[in-house]
Amino acid sequence: MQKMATGRRRKQHFRRIHACSCGRASFKGEHSLIGGPGFSRVVCCNDPDWFEAPVLNYDSNYVRTTKYTLAMFLPKSLFEQFRRVANLYFLICAILSFTPLSPYLPVSNVLPLVVVIGVTMGKEALEDWKRKKQDIEVNNRKVKVHHSDGMFDNAKWMDLKVGDIVMVQKDEFFPADLILLSSSYEEATCFVETTNLDGETNLKLKQALDATSNFHEDSSFQNFEAVIKCEDPNANLYSFVGRLHLEKQEHPLAPQQLLLRGSKLRNTDFIYGVVVFTGHDTKLMQNSTAPPSKRSKIEKRMDKIVYFLFSIIVLISLIGSIFFGILTREDLENGRVTRWYLGPDETTKYYDPKRARVAAIFHFLTALMLYGYLIPISLYVSIEIVKVLQSVFINQDLHMYYEEADKPARARTSNLNEELGQVNTILSDKTGTLTCNSMEFMKCSVAGNAYGRGVTEVERALAGRNGSPLAQEVTDEEGRVEDSTEAGTSTKGFNFIDERVTNDSWVNEPRADVIQKFLQLLAICHTAIPEVDEETGKISYEAESPDEAAFVIAARELGFEFHERTQTSISLHEFDPISCSKVERSYKLLNILEFSSSRKRMSVIVRQKDGRILLLCKGADSVMFERLAKNGREFEEKTKEHINEYADAGLRTLVLAYRELDEEESNEFNTEFNKAKNSVSADREEMMDGVAEKIEKDLILLGATAVEDKLQNGVPECIDRLAQAGIKIWVLTGDKMETAINIGFACSLLRQGMKQIVISSETLEIKALEKVGGKTTVAEAFKENVRHQISEATKLLSTSTQNSGALALIIDGKSLALALEDDVKDMFLELALGCASVICCRSSPKQKALVTRLVKTTTGNTTLAIGDGANDVGMLQEADIGVGISGVEGMQICYFFYKNIAFGFTLFFFEAYASFSGQAIYNDWYISLYNVFFTSLPVIALGVFDQDVSARLCVKFPLLYQEGVQNILFSWFRILGWAFNGVLGATVIFFFCIRAMEHQAFRKGGEVVGLEILGTTMYTCVVWVVNCQMALSINYFTYVQHLFIWGGTIFWYMFLLAYGAMDPHISTTAYKVFIEACAPTPFFWLLTLFVVVSSLIPYFTYASIQVRFFPMYHQMIQYIRTDGQLEDPEYCDMVRQRSLRPTTVGYTARFEAKSKRFGPLTKVFL
Repeated sequence: MQKMATGRRRKQHFRRIHACSCGRASFKGEHSLIGGPGFSRVVCCNDPDWFEAPVLNYDSNYVRTTKYTLAMFLPKSLFEQFRRVANLYFLICAILSFTPLSPYLPVSNVLPLVVVIGVTMGKEALEDWKRKKQDIEVNNRKVKVHHSDGMFDNAKWMDLKVGDIVMVQKDEFFPADLILLSSSYEEATCFVETTNLDGETNLKLKQALDATSNFHEDSSFQNFEAVIKCEDPNANLYSFVGRLHLEKQEHPLAPQQLLLRGSKLRNTDFIYGVVVFTGHDTKLMQNSTAPPSKRSKIEKRMDKIVYFLFSIIVLISLIGSIFFGILTREDLENGRVTRWYLGPDETTKYYDPKRARVAAIFHFLTALMLYGYLIPISLYVSIEIVKVLQSVFINQDLHMYYEEADKPARARTSNLNEELGQVNTILSDKTGTLTCNSMEFMKCSVAGNAYGRGVTEVERALAGRNGSPLAQEVTDEEGRVEDSTEAGTSTKGFNFIDERVTNDSWVNEPRADVIQKFLQLLAICHTAIPEVDEETGKISYEAESPDEAAFVIAARELGFEFHERTQTSISLHEFDPISCSKVERSYKLLNILEFSSSRKRMSVIVRQKDGRILLLCKGADSVMFERLAKNGREFEEKTKEHINEYADAGLRTLVLAYRELDEEESNEFNTEFNKAKNSVSADREEMMDGVAEKIEKDLILLGATAVEDKLQNGVPECIDRLAQAGIKIWVLTGDKMETAINIGFACSLLRQGMKQIVISSETLEIKALEKVGGKTTVAEAFKENVRHQISEATKLLSTSTQNSGALALIIDGKSLALALEDDVKDMFLELALGCASVICCRSSPKQKALVTRLVKTTTGNTTLAIGDGANDVGMLQEADIGVGISGVEGMQICYFFYKNIAFGFTLFFFEAYASFSGQAIYNDWYISLYNVFFTSLPVIALGVFDQDVSARLCVKFPLLYQEGVQNILFSWFRILGWAFNGVLGATVIFFFCIRAMEHQAFRKGGEVVGLEILGTTMYTCVVWVVNCQMALSINYFTYVQHLFIWGGTIFWYMFLLAYGAMDPHISTTAYKVFIEACAPTPFFWLLTLFVVVSSLIPYFTYASIQVRFFPMYHQMIQYIRTDGQLEDPEYCDMVRQRSLRPTTVGYTARFEAKSKRFGPLTKVFL
């Protein structure tokens, strides 16, 4: 393989850019635990097959995410099928059908069960095969591995072993968890993208140890020998403890050297690393959860309904058996059987008046099979078909097609479509889900003047909500932006529109001197690295955060281009207001005081060419205003006013200020800062912060920036609609707390005036204890501190309720880990459920899954998880559902039970009529095909095509969603109502048919009907009644529904003709019954018509009264649509107000809160 020495890239010395050394660690703290429990892993670098490898038996790098294996598919899949109680019941019936107790042929019972089970298992196999193909693709990816003699050859990921030396090239994923040994950069640094792990899009800087940083070429590893001792596999993404033993020296390893599987190498030509964790031992897989066997709540309720129907079957079978036993016992008269026709010789043992009790028991088993058709065996298959077809519609829905990336929606599974109409809580990732992973510089306040006329997503949503004149302005602004985009002038990260500042026009502003300092600060106060494209000459920037990149880009677009950084200087191309031309200026870089979550600011100290020393500082307004000098507050009031406006618009703000230092003060600071920086004590960071605190004071305010963390299109409107629909929204993100809070404001989950409950691991008490306490002591104190914070916050809930104030809970990852422990999680959940918004920051993938599980299992509510990366897989698997559309399965299932009860009770009534003899009135194949061909297709059409309210009206009247959440359409009252309708229909059908045909001459010769004619007539009435009932229940007819409803009925007649024409040994009681007996008789057709109309009158009467006097909410909307009231704004607004509910999140809540602060606003309807 070719040597890589020529490919090394000379870039900045990152240790000189950052105040503290990347990768520097000590042997204090957890490093002392290496070799003990939990820290026992030993890695022999460059020798994966060393003599202890078989004993250690580390996991291979093969990864499996499938639900089944080839060997376990059949038993596990069968177990899944027979978890459904209906399938288990029919399995028992299928076994009993081979005994003489069966009232029908075994094939007519076994075949439907085999079809039902086979179709569902086939679907499961297909979906798991898709997962298998993804596993095959990942496991067979190639990576360069060192074998011998300094040679690297391609090997499959799944063949990697612990201890292998690998070389990963630019834009490749890391195949396992690696320890970084060296890279293409001189100082062995590399950039890593961890979006799939923690959701953060900004690149992470990693650095190898000095001891291995000189391994620049493949040949360097020919004789490389080292041993790593480190922690055992665990799920913590943000910690790593280990030691590298190299050349009789020990070097501490920290997270700065760990490269995790699932992350990607970016902006670095290559790295060398040693494999420490493989396969399911990697932190990515430790955070994953096994694919669960999810069952929807409707499916679970279906099981309960099946239990209910089975209870009815047992009850009526028991009643029939008791009567049968009594009649059988009394059937002997003078030693002779009076009803001889019920006891053929070969079945006497099942009908023996001398053993009436035994006969009753046998009859009970027979009845269980006979009435089994009360339970619809095809229900599950029909619902599976509906779900698959709904998934097809999702995939083809143009409204869910993303044109920019040419990506349609993809329904990966169809198991849980119906749950989408019942979601109570949405748990969403932030990066890539709520946001677009891009920051845009939009507005700024300089010298008390506001600049920038762009319109944010939040402003646009607010304008549409209150009908203000801004709505028109939004359109205009959008037009301008679109025009500039089309003209090719748009720049990623820069969406600033203001002719007073752009094109160097700022020099004509009254305070041009302040604007100049403001733009200089943007171009200098950062840690970004410039990269020049050798072909085009364009400069791009690599920054530690996307907002920092946006500031540098904004400075460049406004005339102050940062183009070069050395170890000691920063160079700009500046617009000089005196010469009105670009000049190059270099600033000597003296110090960088880095941003941290506790400091909430960063500063740089530079020396200008004229010798003046400047401290340039930017940070959060909460820490910046208090550091202003008395003479530096000239623009304070105006700037604060602008910051509030920007916050209301969902923008992230930073305050910019500066001060001039004298030489003596600068030298004194350098001495103290270097002393603190080089300290090896435990409180090194606090010492550095203390020194910085002394110099970051007496600042002069310049202004503030406003950056939009670009939300996905329609996010504010979507959150507002979800809030109006009564759905709670939680954000689970791997981002820092500050970033998550800013996004919370941007998407209106947070707003000004909302009380924030922040539970953080960065409290002063914990920091103080960490300096003096042992690990166990600190852990116990930390847990008690979190418990105390949660307890105190819970007390605020009652106060908030009394004052009608909204609370927001914000918790970081370390605190969340303790809050999820068994003895704390109930307190945490109580607090979280009482808050309007919940934001969990720095959450690992496993924590996301655990939070989701806690909400789902404890509350029993339906949860929906949304995410876009591998770090969200556990959360998506743990939640009830992912993403999809709302269905009408409740109505579909109610109808299924209705039609089976109507069918089953005709069997029961005939049994009673025939002295509970066990004789079925219908032909065996009539019974078997009832749910398969004659009545099931209309139900499928209902589930796929029916639409009670259009999508547009659903958005306009969001409270409609609560009908699904509250289970109004699938409540027990509704289920029992349909069951009663089924019993009523069966009663009308049976008794009308019996009374009409019992003594009536049916043929020209005066013969009365036999069992075959009565059964066919009654069956015809059942088919007509249940299909016409379906027609009455449909809200939105399509030609498919007409085809299935009336086609199913016509198919019954075609079946009668075809089946009746077969040999009598096959067709049995159906032999020519239609063509010779029923069809020629007008009485047959008149009776069918009369029974159908009579059976439907009760439902039609009830439905008419209910819709007219007691309408449900969706029926009111239907009335608006059908009565033409959609054009009446007053009526629509009245109905819509009923759909609006008091909300605490969303831009509607923000608008209302703002109205309370500033008084009522006049609505203008455009």
